Amino acid sequence: MADLHQHPHGPEPSASDIKLVIAASSAGTIFEWYDFFIYGTLASFVGKAFFPSVGPTLQILLVWAGFAVGFGFRPLGAILFGYFGDKLGRKYTFLVTVTLMGISTAGVGLIPSADTIGPWAPLIVILLRILQGLALGGEYGGAAIYVSEHSPPSRRGYFTGYIQGSVVGGFVLSIIVVLLNQAVFSDATLAAWGWRVPFLLSLALLAISLWMRLKLSESPVFLAMREEGEIAGNPFVESFTYPGNKKRIFIALFGVTGILTTIWYTAFFSVLSFLKGPMRVDATVVEVVIGLTALISMSFYVFVGAWSDKVGRKRPLVIGAAAMLVLLFPLFWGLGSLANPGLQASARAAPVVVSGSACSTDPFADLSGNKLSDCGKLLETLTASGVPYSVRDADHLSLTVGSDAVAIAPEWLAGDAAHKKDADKARKAGIEAALAAHGFDFSVQRPGLPALLGIAGILLVLGALSALTYGGVAAQLCEMFPAPIRYSSMSIPYHIGAGYLGGFLPLIASYINARTGDAYAGLWYTWGVVAFGLVVAIWGLHGGPPRDYGDDVS
Repeated sequence: MADLHQHPHGPEPSASDIKLVIAASSAGTIFEWYDFFIYGTLASFVGKAFFPSVGPTLQILLVWAGFAVGFGFRPLGAILFGYFGDKLGRKYTFLVTVTLMGISTAGVGLIPSADTIGPWAPLIVILLRILQGLALGGEYGGAAIYVSEHSPPSRRGYFTGYIQGSVVGGFVLSIIVVLLNQAVFSDATLAAWGWRVPFLLSLALLAISLWMRLKLSESPVFLAMREEGEIAGNPFVESFTYPGNKKRIFIALFGVTGILTTIWYTAFFSVLSFLKGPMRVDATVVEVVIGLTALISMSFYVFVGAWSDKVGRKRPLVIGAAAMLVLLFPLFWGLGSLANPGLQASARAAPVVVSGSACSTDPFADLSGNKLSDCGKLLETLTASGVPYSVRDADHLSLTVGSDAVAIAPEWLAGDAAHKKDADKARKAGIEAALAAHGFDFSVQRPGLPALLGIAGILLVLGALSALTYGGVAAQLCEMFPAPIRYSSMSIPYHIGAGYLGGFLPLIASYINARTGDAYAGLWYTWGVVAFGLVVAIWGLHGGPPRDYGDDVS
């Protein structure tokens, strides 16, 4: 095995070199995460184009499943590009990743709809999401390491904080582009083909990113390793055989990445889905508020990164994780009360109760071939409408709102496939009409200014919690692992955690919500992952001032 001791930085980069490194790396990261997030931001259009023949609940679950598939392949991308990054260099590896991401994203915008090419459409979407996941698996580690290895140790958290904020920047850019798209195109044009434009824009962003990154030179740490002949023989294998590295990978996976990624996706994507879905807030209002608050919160990541240079990487992460456990449910309850107070008040004043036998719902019933019971059909409709309910076992099917029984029309429960869509529509219209008579409001919500300011305040708190657990992480992960296997060693746990614990969060949370009928139930997934991660972080991470790998090999 090669001698894997910590390398000096070599010649100190000039101020102008550092600015170029940060600007090019951050811009590329923004563009690459834009490419990845635009799929989730346009989830409703993607669902209608590529999964048109299923109900609304399953449709959004299939979209999130496609979202999760991309994340599922991130660890493989981390292994593949981590290997090349440690063997061939940091610069050229993340040139390849950004190119692969741009081309595969543009491809989503070019796929004919399922109405045109049938099942080939969703299959091609999944293939392109796989390519995106592979590319993203190599991007983050490359950009974070590249900036870290150019940074003086005393400012490493501050400089890499820009990379952390750039991840949010990709999300903000995706929302800005979607809003501009909505302003330019009519609703009919958007539904027909206008939604494809943001995907095609990735080709222009790719050109800008390549132009900026081609100006960069190789990392000084990698150049020093190559000059001294200390390039790792097999970075992937050595990541698991180097003394103490298995423990560090475990800590990085659960005590760092598991915390930051579930908080991040809860703070941004879960909020987006929650407000647009069960809270019924106008989509444009949601996108503007989330976009503005996310833009403001980008600065939090740089601030936390700089703070971690002074107090160490562990303290901000532990504070953020502990605060999230305490505040998660109250923050979302507050969002619900501000976004759609009528729904909350009506549910308390006139609780919805469904009684019957075999009273459960299966969001994947259309795919599995299982038939929902009549009671399950009622639950599915209530869930899709964002109405909280309780279930009771009974011999006969009934639906009550408050103390009043709702007449269940026979056409709501048609069992044959030929009449399923008509039955779904009739059931939805009938149930919502009955509930509307008891004060439930199913109109699109446009909260007033005081409520919007309250929502924005809650979103900024969530952004701050995310920044606490994310702002100093790039520096922390770079410091945890030896230079010759750093790209592989930090990318593998990061992308396993981000790919599976975080990437599957929208799907898992949506499934839990659909099964329970409770719009808040999916938050327990976030709470559980963060709670376990906090225990690991307290046990495994070193406190005190930041330290390089070479200063502590335990």
